[in-house]
Amino acid sequence: MSDNWNRRTKLIHSGARRSQYGEMAEAIFLTQGFAYDSAEQAEARFVKSGEDEFIYARYGNPTVRMFEDRVAAIEGTECAFAAASGMAAVSGALTSMLKAGDHVVSARALFGSCLYVLEDVLGRFGVEVTFVDGTDLDQWRAAMRPDTRAVFLESVSNPTLEVVDLKSVAEIAHGVGATVVVDNVFATPVFSRAVEMGADVVVYSATKHIDGQGRALGGVICGTKEFIRKTVEPYMKHTGGSMSPFTAWLMLNGLQTLDLRCRAMADSALAIAAVLEGDDRLARVIYPGLASHPQHALAQSQMSAGGTVVTIDIAAGKEAAFRFLNALEIFTISNNLGDARSIATHPATTTHQRLPDAQKAELGITPGLIRLSIGLEDTADLIADLKGALDVI
Repeated sequence: MSDNWNRRTKLIHSGARRSQYGEMAEAIFLTQGFAYDSAEQAEARFVKSGEDEFIYARYGNPTVRMFEDRVAAIEGTECAFAAASGMAAVSGALTSMLKAGDHVVSARALFGSCLYVLEDVLGRFGVEVTFVDGTDLDQWRAAMRPDTRAVFLESVSNPTLEVVDLKSVAEIAHGVGATVVVDNVFATPVFSRAVEMGADVVVYSATKHIDGQGRALGGVICGTKEFIRKTVEPYMKHTGGSMSPFTAWLMLNGLQTLDLRCRAMADSALAIAAVLEGDDRLARVIYPGLASHPQHALAQSQMSAGGTVVTIDIAAGKEAAFRFLNALEIFTISNNLGDARSIATHPATTTHQRLPDAQKAELGITPGLIRLSIGLEDTADLIADLKGALDVI
């Protein structure tokens, strides 16, 4: 693999391994175990496995390793570990490096399951977490302590699309020796510059844009070889959070068209956001690619595009939002994103429903808020569908 290849070339060729049969498509090694030529070889492999030597699928697999190497190549990290889901990646990245007595600083605006891991799971095991407004650098500075081991944030928050100044937060965190862990799903691997901006660990839900067709759960943790193989891998292989070979094969095929899909979806998202902005039935149209977004310039410097998600806020509240959702013909009501199909989600009653009303209000998750994941359908058809549903409310 050449370091000089551009992203779209890496998305097709990086990490490729061919068997003795010379297959063109990536092979699926659907095996949970591996055979050894001798007892001595088995003993040696358990002591130290080589680059292409495997023991058990929970520890590693040739198909999974191809996926890991390809994602690391496009993200710009030394290594990656493929997980069973996006949340397995988030929880694995954090739990593998933390212990009782450690301190974590996290942005407050997060996906509901990420909040659960930080608020409930880590706290249960003696990790203290301080939450801050991710857009307020003074709050990040004030929250840092000598025992701060890690910071966690979504580079673009779910679902209100706040953009965190990743470079500045990384500088603040590194000042106390903390590891910067970034959930980069909304930025996508195509528009990501997280590593360049100072992220130490980058986490993706591969379920979203990487698969891109709603077929399988998956996640991936990207970082240094030291962190992935000596911190993440021992934890994940013993606790069972590894990706299956078949899922890795699906994800490898998804990667081949990732760049083309994300760029087309982002172009449609910008066009849709521009058309909806100013509609008096909407209290807000939130999209980092719009000049009206509070962190528009920051988003452009960190991502170069606004991403594939547009969030709107129906001014008349929940009942009107439900009428809007039920009137949609092309958009599907679901809770995934990054799919080839356009999806509409009502976060207050689905992805963030477990949060108390006061916390939803603090995060800007109003009763009328709707997250629109823009797919690959014709842009004009999507605009017509949204306008028609707005007319119903």
